Amino acid sequence: MPPITKAQRKQNIEKAAYEILHEKGYVGASMLAIAKRARASNETMYRWYGDKRGLFAELVRENARAVTDMLRDLSQPDHAAADIIKAVGPRLLELLVSERAVMLNRAAASDTSGMLGEVIGECGRDTVMPMIVDVFDRGVAQGWLKEGDAQNVAETYLSLLVGDWQVRRVIGTLSDLSNADITTRADCAYDQLCQLFAEHNP
Repeated sequence: MPPITKAQRKQNIEKAAYEILHEKGYVGASMLAIAKRARASNETMYRWYGDKRGLFAELVRENARAVTDMLRDLSQPDHAAADIIKAVGPRLLELLVSERAVMLNRAAASDTSGMLGEVIGECGRDTVMPMIVDVFDRGVAQGWLKEGDAQNVAETYLSLLVGDWQVRRVIGTLSDLSNADITTRADCAYDQLCQLFAEHNP
């Protein structure tokens, strides 16, 4: 049997971290328990992540990476802004209301240092938001959107897309959402965006 690679070991550790987080919550989760579940050494855990907060901060970054990578891949010069938003909307909403995002937001609320909350803000508000604003700036240049403040358009779009779904998921008043739920919501947000800001609906 070939030796396990570093990437596989990290994948095992992160899977174990989510399992322990689900079972014990952030306060009850420990590096030792995660190491045992992942069959990794405590030394490896601390060398790679520093401490528990460092490990969960990496989970936050990894969870957001799918959307940022998708936005980068789609943001080629020949891509229409409307098509980018249509493609990204369902994926972004899926990420924000996913079980992993719910667990990480609950962990951030339990982290008295505020570090995890800062990382969530860094990955969302500070990284994804400017990328979406750039897409809407492109939409103006391409004649899809009316002249105006792209930041305001982005804020409005995210409000239409997410609404209170993420908060309700985190506090436990909204159950898992189906792919159909997410697609329908994203389509509605796109249509409402066009009604408010578009010169025409492509």
